[in-house]
Amino acid sequence: MSGRIVSCGVVMLNGQGDVLLCHATETSHWDVPKGQADPGESPLDAALRELVEETGIVLPASRLKDLGRFLYRRDKDLHLFAVRVAEDEVQLENCVCESYFPRYRDGTMIPEMDAYRWVSHADVDKFASRSLARLFQTTLSLAELHETLD
Repeated sequence: MSGRIVSCGVVMLNGQGDVLLCHATETSHWDVPKGQADPGESPLDAALRELVEETGIVLPASRLKDLGRFLYRRDKDLHLFAVRVAEDEVQLENCVCESYFPRYRDGTMIPEMDAYRWVSHADVDKFASRSLARLFQTTLSLAELHETLD
């Protein structure tokens, strides 16, 4: 192992091929639900746990397609899984973040994510962090994923 951080996450697409992005509280960027695996936790289990913690969405492991590991930033890789959801499966207004962290300013506990939206692949770079937008533009085409995902 190279000692690089690996963040495990879910690229969720709807019927139109839009990707679910979560707004990182008190930042300007949107991200896919993701986070580091706990010791001994598989990347798939970590991705599913992060999905639940950051959105409240529960999906069976059998529905996720393993996309593999991607270079993300200098110090971090992403291990991503993809899933297609039906219109009635995910209502953005029902999404809720259960993981909290202390706000830098005053230590108040605030949710990691505070808003959710479906974003077309054409608009990802308007919302996503630069690293994530670059990944989608170069290595992991959302348009291709939309065509190949069940």
